[in-house]
Amino acid sequence: MDKIKMPTPLVEMDGDEMTRVIWKMIKDILLTPYIDLNTEYYDLGLVHRNETEDQVTVDSANATKKYGVAVKCATITPNAQRMTEYDLKEMWKSPNGTIRAILDGTVFRAPITVKGITPLIPTWKKPITIARHAYGDVYKNTEMRVPDGSKAELVVTDGKGRETREPIYDFNGSDGIIQGVHNTDKSIASFARSCFNFALDVKQDLWFAAKDTISKKYDHRFKDIFREIYDNEYEEKFKASGIEYFYTLIDDAVARVVRSEGGYIWACKNYDGDVMSDMVATAFGSLGMMTSVLVSPQGIYEYEAAHGTVTRHYYKHLKGEETSTNSVATIFAWSGALKKRGQLDNVRELSDFAEKLERAVVQTIEDGVMTGDLYVLSDLENKKKVNTEDFLKEIKVRLEQLP
Repeated sequence: MDKIKMPTPLVEMDGDEMTRVIWKMIKDILLTPYIDLNTEYYDLGLVHRNETEDQVTVDSANATKKYGVAVKCATITPNAQRMTEYDLKEMWKSPNGTIRAILDGTVFRAPITVKGITPLIPTWKKPITIARHAYGDVYKNTEMRVPDGSKAELVVTDGKGRETREPIYDFNGSDGIIQGVHNTDKSIASFARSCFNFALDVKQDLWFAAKDTISKKYDHRFKDIFREIYDNEYEEKFKASGIEYFYTLIDDAVARVVRSEGGYIWACKNYDGDVMSDMVATAFGSLGMMTSVLVSPQGIYEYEAAHGTVTRHYYKHLKGEETSTNSVATIFAWSGALKKRGQLDNVRELSDFAEKLERAVVQTIEDGVMTGDLYVLSDLENKKKVNTEDFLKEIKVRLEQLP
């Protein structure tokens, strides 16, 4: 049978540790036998990032701008331990943070639901998509240790050299810490438009939540920009699609989410989205069952797994021990990218294959064949734990049986 052709490449960003091992397995077992895979490859493994002084990360993001679709493997964000382990030139920044900043994108994360894995929140019947602002806040912060007796101020110097000062705290009697965070109207507006456009694409209600009652300037600016853009650009479109946008405080949103049945998009500031996406993933079952796509206001898409590099399994793999690592989120990153590439290029065979691959993954788990993390969660009566490679081979069997 002829392989499916891809007239336009998608950007492929390889990664680290166990997810890098799985990345190759997925390509070898589930993709290249069926697709004439056309990718522009970038190695974002920590070794190569160090060799290129992280230029490869910037290059991969710019290539994504060029081609419009990318798929990314999980990568290491180095800490002090990694500095020694990999003999790094410096503590390189998070690749995800760099890519998000260049693409000016918003991260949308949603759980993959399957029979046999029941959400921990009994009322949840439909997936909840977390929309995470991908810029600023603590991820672009400046922070300092402050000695006792110091006076901390917030100082802004305008274009004419004039200073505006606001007191932060007088440290009398104790050392302390301070932190400065920022955001831009431009980035917040891009976040808002990405959320509104995504809601229209999937025809789901959009919630946005912050803490404007306490943060009367910073968080309130988010609230105001969302409202202005919605009123001026999206209100009629939302009404025509039968969906709703509303704002509420973050603590009220959490209460509403717990009582809801799901089926909506929950937009969060950067830190809130980071935390809440893990909460939603865990409550639905597993971080290994979470899709993640970065979407820019210009319609550029970067798909990835929401989890990390599975370090513990990688060390077992290096010792020749068997692993049972969940590859579902990484497979869905590939299927999401291939589906979008097919849609943009009008190659229906490619989009159809990607959808069939997702069905094969779900069917495999619902047939009772799964990796160790899902085996513990599943309430199916007849279930079987398989290793990393055999799970992919079981998916391949079902993929070839589907019409």
